[in-house]
Amino acid sequence: MEKKKVMVGMSGGIDSSVTAYMLQKDGYEVEGCYLKLHDRTDGYHEKNIQYIEDVAKFLGIKYHILDLSDAFSKEVYDYFVDSYLEGTTPNPCVKCNRQIKFGKMLDFAKEQGASYLATGHYAKTDGKFFYEAEDKTKDQSYFLSQVDKEALPYMMFPLSKRKKEDIIEFAAKLDSAYKRITEKNESQEICFVETVYTDVVKRHANIDIPGKVLDEDGNEIGEHKGYMHYTIGKRRGFTVHGAHEPHFVTKLNPENNTIVVGKKQALEINEVKIENLNMFIDEKEFKCNVKLRYRAVSTACKVKLEENTGTIYLEEPAFGVAAGQLAVFYVGEKVIGSGWIKSAK
Repeated sequence: MEKKKVMVGMSGGIDSSVTAYMLQKDGYEVEGCYLKLHDRTDGYHEKNIQYIEDVAKFLGIKYHILDLSDAFSKEVYDYFVDSYLEGTTPNPCVKCNRQIKFGKMLDFAKEQGASYLATGHYAKTDGKFFYEAEDKTKDQSYFLSQVDKEALPYMMFPLSKRKKEDIIEFAAKLDSAYKRITEKNESQEICFVETVYTDVVKRHANIDIPGKVLDEDGNEIGEHKGYMHYTIGKRRGFTVHGAHEPHFVTKLNPENNTIVVGKKQALEINEVKIENLNMFIDEKEFKCNVKLRYRAVSTACKVKLEENTGTIYLEEPAFGVAAGQLAVFYVGEKVIGSGWIKSAK
């Protein structure tokens, strides 16, 4: 019987390198695929490709370098910069997973005759739904929830039942090609942000234009250093005259470069409007839990959906909900869908 071919999205990191090893051990024919997504000039790609080459040599597999930098620039990078300019908080990894990794890389895998595309994500799938990984501290189901459901039957996540520290320990003993990867720094959260997000936005706009801080009634109460430095819920980096209690950013107004601040209770949200839905169930009204940002604790809610929009009614208030982030619906560990946050009140 012919071995099934699996394309492994390899980043040069330990998770995807161990994924390739595990699949080969399970009897699959494995090939690697490195995505070149941006034009960093600090040796980023060269270093990653060297790690992949060493692992590929050890496993005796071939690997491809797929240059998707044009698509990435349009679909992910431009969106990232534009979101900050518009005063919303982007989530580039979610966009990248849908459009690039499980969009264009999956198409490439199929063209190469692969039956599956595997990655080092910590999540589970049964081909119809995503589920949280066993290692809740590393779970990435939130970031996968916008992936087109047509892609799910082709996806494999061999690390779904593993703990990150076990992967590192295992890899360090496997071979020098792997040990070297365990000794490098963990990759940062957003691959094209080398330091902080403002450094990226700075290349495209002057973000250091001081402006006024307003209270909820529109009165001027302080100064700030430029609205793009702030996200909803931030409590530092601006002045409020005569304030004795902490104040938090509740709203950004790009059109006149003002920010609105209030005390903690001003961040309280009970209702969230969403758009650009990606659902794995057909129901239009349901109860579930929702995560309103990646590290948030999930909150019980009722959801009503229209065509491509919906409203989330929270059973308990959430704090600091930002337009541009993703609302992900869970029933237990199962992801049943998601939508982008448009507004909250």
